[in-house]
Amino acid sequence: MERTLVGVHPEVGPLLGASAQRARLLDAIVDVVAAKGYEAATVADIVRVARVSRGTFYELFDSKRACFAAAYLLGTEVLEERVTAAVRGAADWRDELRLGIRAYLTAFLEEPRFALVFLTETRAIAPERDEVLQRFAARYGVSLAKSGRPAPPADALFVLAAGVDELAHAAIRAGRDVTELEETLVGCAVRFAAEEEPWT
Repeated sequence: MERTLVGVHPEVGPLLGASAQRARLLDAIVDVVAAKGYEAATVADIVRVARVSRGTFYELFDSKRACFAAAYLLGTEVLEERVTAAVRGAADWRDELRLGIRAYLTAFLEEPRFALVFLTETRAIAPERDEVLQRFAARYGVSLAKSGRPAPPADALFVLAAGVDELAHAAIRAGRDVTELEETLVGCAVRFAAEEEPWT
């Protein structure tokens, strides 16, 4: 089975070929949730895909939610690393925004199972989702600050990060190629620095 985005994380990937049950469970939950949705997914489904016992699952995780949250956070670390790599050497702040958004969307196109999980199933782990959105909001803030204008406040940047997610989510639900959103999303992000009125 091809690995999910979680499966390429350095804490998970090297262990998948061995007998590390935790690594297999973290990768398996992405497959199960992508196929069935979070609510319908069961621990029985997860342990079957991971090829571990139910007892082992509960030795490693307190609950389905705990396993899902861990997988989500590891997968988003990989996503952030891809964005970081993509923006190295950007010509300017606009180029940095474009390259980062392109890497973000491309990851979803290349890994549709994780895209389903990342964009559609994370209401079940709202605190972790908020943490990730805040990290992406901070990234937008760093890029926009390079424009020479005052950076938007944290709440405004959170709106930008959440809006990017929601538009990508809508595109996936509609069966669209998410990379087609690049121009729209870059345009929206750039306008956060181009507002005539200062942020207060």
